[in-house]
Amino acid sequence: MTAQHAEQRLDSPRAETVRVAESALAAAFSAHDLRTAPAALAAVFDRNGLIAWRGVGEPRRNGVATERDTVFRIASMSKSFLAATALGLRDDGLLDLDRAIAEYVPGARFLFDGSEAEVTLRQLLSNCSGMPEDNAWGDRMLGASREEIALLASDGFRLTAEPGERYQYSNLGMSLVGRAIEAVTGRTIEHEVARRFLEPLGLVNTRYRASDYLEAEALARGYRTFDGGTIFAEEPYVGSGALACIGALFSTLDDVAAWASFLASAFGEAPTHSDVLAAASRRELQRVHTVFPIDACRTDKDLSAQGYGMGLVVEHDRRHGRIVQHSGGLPGFSSHMRWHAQTGLGVVVFGNSDEFGAERLASRCLPAVLAGLGVGADLAQPWPEVLEHAATIDAALRADEPLDTIAAVFADNVLLDLPADIRKRRVAELLETLGAIATVQAPLGDRTRNGANGSALSWGIQCERGTLLCEIQVIGLKTPLVQAIDITALEIAAPDITAADITAAD
Repeated sequence: MTAQHAEQRLDSPRAETVRVAESALAAAFSAHDLRTAPAALAAVFDRNGLIAWRGVGEPRRNGVATERDTVFRIASMSKSFLAATALGLRDDGLLDLDRAIAEYVPGARFLFDGSEAEVTLRQLLSNCSGMPEDNAWGDRMLGASREEIALLASDGFRLTAEPGERYQYSNLGMSLVGRAIEAVTGRTIEHEVARRFLEPLGLVNTRYRASDYLEAEALARGYRTFDGGTIFAEEPYVGSGALACIGALFSTLDDVAAWASFLASAFGEAPTHSDVLAAASRRELQRVHTVFPIDACRTDKDLSAQGYGMGLVVEHDRRHGRIVQHSGGLPGFSSHMRWHAQTGLGVVVFGNSDEFGAERLASRCLPAVLAGLGVGADLAQPWPEVLEHAATIDAALRADEPLDTIAAVFADNVLLDLPADIRKRRVAELLETLGAIATVQAPLGDRTRNGANGSALSWGIQCERGTLLCEIQVIGLKTPLVQAIDITALEIAAPDITAADITAAD
């Protein structure tokens, strides 16, 4: 590894975003063991493209430095393209994800406890087919012919769990989705991915084979090390055959960022390229379908949930909200992409050694970017009726009116669960501590905090010595009504009394 490195500040009016991105990249590179790969490349991006990038080393160990457009193999990050293609065909009415894969791939058999089992496309895409984990075997089978895999399928795959029961990562299983796609389109999966996504999204540097690149010098070579980077041995590119759809793609920082931004924009107010894949289908890729068992979850992250979507891993981070990600690893390469669904802020990392651990670097960088920009958990916009009911309740409380005067906003249970006179007495007790409600209040919109979904909302009513906190939960009927209301007190903290204060008082 040479000391040479490249760093680029991209043109952008968002000076603070650029500063935070560059700082996060620099810190992540500094904390990572860069000796484990001849070259590494990483970038921070948002929905408009790259914000900042950083590269180190020589991707071909020939004295030429890593550049922004150096091509690395992205391995299993390819699965997101496969899954998106399957959902696009589903939307077109050509695939039914809940049909057995054997209906699209005749002869494919599955055996659980000695009996024939039925496995669906959905189970294969979300890694709950019952097929066991096969990374070590699958990495070296990328170039296997379709005939070889068809023969294995006809012999029957042995399952270690009943289909749909639990998460197990199967490259071989997901590759069968590629065969189903080929069956209904009459085209190779590589051609279908290019036709549906690579070409319309302008991902001109994303391809399945090294030979597809005219300039071989643009490609990073793959390397292996068994001594922490003291000695590197060049690793030939694993082939692109029947399993190419699950791990063969090569790409660049800009192309992966553009792909991630396309997926992330489905969570925004104006999703891009809806003609390429519907926003609802993109969101479907990016939600948990198969929950990870506890022993498979990363303990170094503050997560409330984690699982596999379709071709993507989904994390629910307590600090920042939904994070979508996937790693790629093949002999000679390590890659990782992750993004924050709400904002589209993300990180992509490449290293040309399978010992590099791209996920660790990305997992250091993205939280630093989100924290530096003050990005919190993604909270849902409340339904209009929720805001209307909140305004009605707010006005009643500020006017000291019993809540039975606005019974029309409540479901029947509310005034039965806690009668209006008792609730009024409890609010009065809270106000004995908080003091009188202030006559002048900020607009309700400035006093609200959105809930985890559109049916919930909380807000504050300013008092002399604190805040009256109100929270409502609405039931999702055609005419939504408040089914629960909670009113509590938040007092203003008393100032600390120091020794100097005591002395002065004496």
